[in-house]
Amino acid sequence: MIGLGTYAFFWQHSERAPEPLSLRGAFEATRELDVDLFQICDYAPLDGMSDAELTDAAAAARDLGLTIQLGTKGVEPDHLARYLRLAEAFDARLVRSMLYGPDSRPTLAEASVWLREALPAYEAAGVTLALETYEQVGTADLVALVESFGSPQLGVCLDPANVVARLELPRACVELTADVVANVHVKDFAFDRQAGWVGFTYSGARMGDGLHDYPHLLETVRPRERGIDEIVEHWLPWQGDPDTTIRTERDWTRATVDYLRSTS
Repeated sequence: MIGLGTYAFFWQHSERAPEPLSLRGAFEATRELDVDLFQICDYAPLDGMSDAELTDAAAAARDLGLTIQLGTKGVEPDHLARYLRLAEAFDARLVRSMLYGPDSRPTLAEASVWLREALPAYEAAGVTLALETYEQVGTADLVALVESFGSPQLGVCLDPANVVARLELPRACVELTADVVANVHVKDFAFDRQAGWVGFTYSGARMGDGLHDYPHLLETVRPRERGIDEIVEHWLPWQGDPDTTIRTERDWTRATVDYLRSTS
């Protein structure tokens, strides 16, 4: 299923927006694109919501016919337990996370211990934990960690754009993770020369205009055949002013959704 994530609304949520978009506003914008899935990912206000606010947010999603997924950072058992409770509030069946959290950088051995403590509750609840490919941990190491559990409720959130910062190739990341992918983050990416031709900037691109070989991902991972959701997000640089940036963000979102639909 195609979904949108909060990173597709990064600038619309930000304080730079003239009227920052609420979570409900993002839900409504998602439905306007006839998309039925939303991933609340690394959305700071979520952690500060009261029980009543969480209930209202979950009710808003249900009223709009949206399926919700959650996203956070870190694998500390207490933190993952909290996100499992949040998942239950939203009836979310997937939580995306990363090995490194804001205040933790576990070794692979430490992460394995923490996951062995946290994962049984996810398995009992039927909620999948998807660990994202990221530059802090080698893709082969992440895959080996996931495979060591042999659990259908533990997989990889595939984002091949991230691993370039580790000097890994996106195509290699796709091929290494293919068998254990549980979620896909969809964004294009490219290098641009900096002013004066001194170095490069690596950032987002409008879907189809960058370097991401998405047909290769579709062929290798087969997300549509396997029921793996594809979540739209962006790395959109600031465009100089709020109106241009927000207009471009919305254009990139529609272009990505149209691209995914055209390849189905």
